[in-house]
Amino acid sequence: MKVFYSIILLFTFLIGCKSIKETNIPLTKLGSKKALTSLELQTWYQKDLKEDSIPGISLDKWYRLNRKKPKSKSIIVAVIDTQIDINHEDLQGQLWRNEKEIPNNGIDDDHNGYIDDINGWSFTGTKSGGYVVWNRYEYVRIVKEWGPLFAGKTESQINAQNLYKYKEYHKALKTLEEKNKYYKNWLKSLNHNVAIYPLVKDTLKHFFPKEDYTYEQLDSLYKKYKINDKRYKQRRDDNDKDLGALISYMMVNLEVNEKTLEEVQDKQTQLDSVVNKNLNIEYNERLLIGDNPNVLEKGYGNNNVSNNREGHRSIQDHCTKMAGIIGANRENNIGIKGIVQNVKIMPLNISPSGDDHDKDITMAIRYAVDNGAKIINMSFSKRFSLHKEWVIEAFKYAEEHDVLLVRSAGNEALDIDKNIYYPNDINLDDSKEFCSNFITVGAVTHKVDSTFVSDFSNYGKDNVDLFAPGEEIYTTTSRNSYESDSGTSMSVPMFCGTAALIWLYYPKLTVQEVKQIILDSGTAYNLEVIVPGTKDKKVLFSELSKSGKVLNVYGAMELAEKVSKKKF
Repeated sequence: MKVFYSIILLFTFLIGCKSIKETNIPLTKLGSKKALTSLELQTWYQKDLKEDSIPGISLDKWYRLNRKKPKSKSIIVAVIDTQIDINHEDLQGQLWRNEKEIPNNGIDDDHNGYIDDINGWSFTGTKSGGYVVWNRYEYVRIVKEWGPLFAGKTESQINAQNLYKYKEYHKALKTLEEKNKYYKNWLKSLNHNVAIYPLVKDTLKHFFPKEDYTYEQLDSLYKKYKINDKRYKQRRDDNDKDLGALISYMMVNLEVNEKTLEEVQDKQTQLDSVVNKNLNIEYNERLLIGDNPNVLEKGYGNNNVSNNREGHRSIQDHCTKMAGIIGANRENNIGIKGIVQNVKIMPLNISPSGDDHDKDITMAIRYAVDNGAKIINMSFSKRFSLHKEWVIEAFKYAEEHDVLLVRSAGNEALDIDKNIYYPNDINLDDSKEFCSNFITVGAVTHKVDSTFVSDFSNYGKDNVDLFAPGEEIYTTTSRNSYESDSGTSMSVPMFCGTAALIWLYYPKLTVQEVKQIILDSGTAYNLEVIVPGTKDKKVLFSELSKSGKVLNVYGAMELAEKVSKKKF
């Protein structure tokens, strides 16, 4: 019975994505527990702490008070992510277009190594014009690639040069074993739930022919069954023996109907793909692409950054959300207002379900730099890295070209000073940064209280640079729709949009100056917060990131003007 209840609870769960004077305001005067209306929630992150008593990024305040005109016509922000909906109504005029390329002529007109790359490139595009849906996790790829070198060997048999890989291999192997067990058991339970649902309905028809039972009626029937259980135990046949469990199942899932059953069956299909693709050592996600993921090269993939297959709406949603926060059209009076108007979003696809390939991350960064991007939005991370040396070189390449890289901290409620996430800018040998153009962003809520830091956000005094709003962020989604979402992913485009604004008005600033301006100008909060991943452990908010602050657009633009005047 305990096992059965565990299955029931799982089923229920299944049906039921972070020098100017500091702002340091006494929080007792701000109405820190103010309840926001649904309309306020749609724009809360753009508000100002002083003016609105809402801990946003002071974007509206800057636009209201700004009287200057930008010195640059536009700036390119690359979004390395999933596919994007390039036809979204609120992104029209805001997407990058490669003017050097003649559309659909099958020729690499600009000689950049990519044929017909009009709006960007899909590094997970297939030869047939489609896209890869499932990637293996990186730890699965490590077990596959490094297994022949290390399987069955002890540490004493490994030379010093390969010791790091040896240890990573065993970490990956342990992770794979744990995840395999977890997901296979989950799938087994889900398969049982889907199979038993019609049996439950059919059995209860004996008691309720019209299927019009209530929770109270089921409860009464269950209690009656339990009373009579011992009395009639010997007389019940095998078909009756689980009646109590069936009644209990329907009590817990009384709201289940055919629609929610379909949703559960869809989850069943997804879990099957996790087990047989994400976690399958022998699965080859590059087969339809036709490349070798262990060799750096240009030209693989395809130019279709906006596949729109039925049933795969979500494949476009994530990148579309990032693009909307950065640059949804501020002048068309529809949808939402992005952080910056004079921007061109360059979509670069690398992210199917599973972990991104280091090859794709590397080539996407290099493509962005070579084709004029000034800022790169990277709302992704992973716990292992098969070819981190490639990504390191790409980071340095971007640094040489004065390009800013911004990555999400991750959503596992972990201290990433202790739990390494890739890609990052940390040299593992001495824990020092190997480049000066990389930023990691965590997520905060709109509640100025102990729950200020999002409970899912990763954090780190050394490895998270800044926080930004990342909870209940209203933005664009595919097929001309809009919705709210939460995650450190949502915090990254706010930072990217702010950097774009700074460079539009002060184009001579270096990437190092822009980074430092944003960090220095953030809003400081003298506030004790619950540490993500703990029940009630509290620390000062300033202890969870390097800057100890939250992004502030108004402050950043003021400081950028001061730095620019001193410099020039």
